[in-house]
Amino acid sequence: MRENRILLWDLPTRAFHWLLFVLVVAAILTALQGGNLMRWHGLIGQTIIGLIAFRLAWGLFGSTYARFRNFVRGPSTILGYLRGQWQGVGHNPLGALSVLVLIGVLLFQAVIGLFTYDDIAFRGPFNALVSRETSAVLTSLHRDGLWWIVGLAGLHVLAVLYYAIVRRDDLVRPMVTGYKVVADPQAKSATGGGKWAFLIAAFFGVVVAWMAAGGPMTVLAPPPAPVIAPW
Repeated sequence: MRENRILLWDLPTRAFHWLLFVLVVAAILTALQGGNLMRWHGLIGQTIIGLIAFRLAWGLFGSTYARFRNFVRGPSTILGYLRGQWQGVGHNPLGALSVLVLIGVLLFQAVIGLFTYDDIAFRGPFNALVSRETSAVLTSLHRDGLWWIVGLAGLHVLAVLYYAIVRRDDLVRPMVTGYKVVADPQAKSATGGGKWAFLIAAFFGVVVAWMAAGGPMTVLAPPPAPVIAPW
C-alpha cells in the first residue's frame, strides 16, 4: 500500500503543545521549591492562561485538524472507538477527551491561582477581589490541585508510551515535525489557519494574559489621594 504522508499538526499547534509542556513543568518545579520562586510561579501561571486562550481561539480559526469541530466527539463516538470502530485522522475520540480535560484542569488551576495568597511569598493579582476566607479556600484548592496536574501529566505520558509500544503509533514525531503517515489514502493535509487567523488568536492570548496579570486592576484602580500640605 502506498504511504500517505500528510501535514497533520500546524506550527502554532505544535508550538502550543511544547510550550505548554515546558510551562507546566516549570510551574510544578517552582511550586515545589516555593520561596522566592513563587513570583515566577505566578508569572508562569498567567502565561499558561494566555497560552490556553490562544489555543481556544486557534481551535476556532486554526488549520483542519487543530479545530475543535474536527476532533471533539460525543459519547457514542468514544464508545465506538473503544470497540475499534473508529477510523480517522488527528486526535482520536478518547485522545480528544483527554486533551479537553487536561486543558480544562490547567485553566481552572491557573485561574484560581489569581486569587490565592500564601501569607509569605505570593499574592495573586486578583486576591483583593475576594474575602480572606474565600482566598484561603482557593489557595488550598490550588495547592492540592498541583497533584492533580502531576497525575494527569503522568497519565498523558503513559498514554503516549502505550500508543508507541503497544499500538505502534508514534504520537511524538508528528507533534515535532507536523507530518504523519496515515492509513487513509483519501486523507488530506491540513489547510487553513493562515496569518490572519494566527494574529487574531495571538492577540486574544496576549490580551487574556495581560488581564490575568492584573492589567484591569491597574486600569480600574482609583487614583491616589492628593497630598495636602500641612501649611
